Amino acid sequence: MSSTLSVINSQYHRSFDINGYKPLEKGTFSLEFDREKQTGRKFSDSTKLRYLVKSSERPNFDLREGYPDRYIKMDRSMKEGLSHMLEWILKENYVLQPGTFVGRRGYLTKILTTPYENNEGWLLAVSLFNGTYYFREMETEAARRFKETRNARLEEMTYWGYKFEHYMCTDEPNGKPNTKGVVNSNEGYYTVVESKINEHTLLFSGEVDCKNETPLYQTAPSYYVELKTNAKLVNQNKNYQFRRYKLLKWWAQSFLAGVPLIVAGFRTEDGIVKETKPYKTSEIPALAAADSRSWKPTTCMEFINAFLSFIKSEVTQDDPGVVYLFSWEPKDDVSYTVHRDPKYTFLHDWYVEGMTKRARV
Repeated sequence: MSSTLSVINSQYHRSFDINGYKPLEKGTFSLEFDREKQTGRKFSDSTKLRYLVKSSERPNFDLREGYPDRYIKMDRSMKEGLSHMLEWILKENYVLQPGTFVGRRGYLTKILTTPYENNEGWLLAVSLFNGTYYFREMETEAARRFKETRNARLEEMTYWGYKFEHYMCTDEPNGKPNTKGVVNSNEGYYTVVESKINEHTLLFSGEVDCKNETPLYQTAPSYYVELKTNAKLVNQNKNYQFRRYKLLKWWAQSFLAGVPLIVAGFRTEDGIVKETKPYKTSEIPALAAADSRSWKPTTCMEFINAFLSFIKSEVTQDDPGVVYLFSWEPKDDVSYTVHRDPKYTFLHDWYVEGMTKRARV
């Protein structure tokens, strides 16, 4: 280990051109339930894109309906990692520019919000192969313990999020939601986005909840919508309250992929959505600024820019069998270790072979 990276957010309080961040969609793919194995997921060309329903702002959605009888839960013991992203790159014969970072949006979201995170650490594995930086999240010991001790309440509340999507989405434009159907968390539609943060190029995938058919949004990713639920808490000024930094995570997830709209469903403690409200992603930082403990999007962008530069300075061995494991815990610096043990390797042999053959052509 040769160096570390500070995460003290005051060190990143600099101006950053947020408006200059312009993610572009490069493709899409769908994941479907593997009916042959009756579990897991499989990569598919068929479109799982759904469409936003013009719902009443005063609905009465019961998020408990159908649980657990009509719920196919994802097998979280399956470690998919970058499998589907790598499969898409090979299938589309996508040309990666030197120095590109390849991963998934979820990993980037955690990095982006790190300067304000006080509870959860992370592990990020990075391998350099043919001039491209591939990264994937590894499970921390704390995350493993949390997963193993999830109680019944948390399991049901996970279902609530998927059920809200069933109320708000339809399979066809201008269709009607199938609210009595099966909630299958194995299925999903993904956008593949290319973006730049200063001199760093990123290519990543992110799940899309639905498409907005409003004529104002004609191209991807500007017509995508993120759906969220939130406990209905109201302060003395009759404004909605959010748990500390929840809006930060909403903003980071949608901002990274260029999703301009978030529709929130405000629910009771027993899972009944009584109101829906749209939020423009670009306006969320100003909404959060009313809190004295607020966060700054420019600080987040300055940090992720510094972290990507840190990776480039430290990850020097171009070998898919070498893994640099970057780790961080709250109130600590980012550090890393280097591993050659196959148990850390995450780039599949079929991908390495496929890309090697392609380079020879």
